[in-house]
Amino acid sequence: SFIGEESVAAGEGSILTDNPTWIIDPIDGTTNFVHRFPFVAVSIGFVVNKKIEFGIVYSCVEDKMYTARKGKGAFCNGQKLQVSGQEDITKSLLVTELGSNRDPEAVKIILSNMERLLSIPIHG
Repeated sequence: SFIGEESVAAGEGSILTDNPTWIIDPIDGTTNFVHRFPFVAVSIGFVVNKKIEFGIVYSCVEDKMYTARKGKGAFCNGQKLQVSGQEDITKSLLVTELGSNRDPEAVKIILSNMERLLSIPIHG
């Protein structure tokens, strides 16, 4: 089976089953792409029994290939990636994205979540 982000965004229905399924977003960062903001990627995931087995993200502008496989770790251009180990959120940098849904109820939830994040004494 195949699920494409662009077709789902266009209103086509999609149901994730237990069948082996490719999930593909050929322009991950569509808004960035439309506005010529250079952070765009091609994202591909493979799911079996509704569980992710592996994923690949190619960051086009940076020419970086990110790969991850269940139980095998994550890599960037073949180099193993690791989390920072930082456990104190006040010494962390948080990154968020507002999304493109402007439905009033969705905006209310997003702003509520942002308010909670902004109340944490983080670096930025």
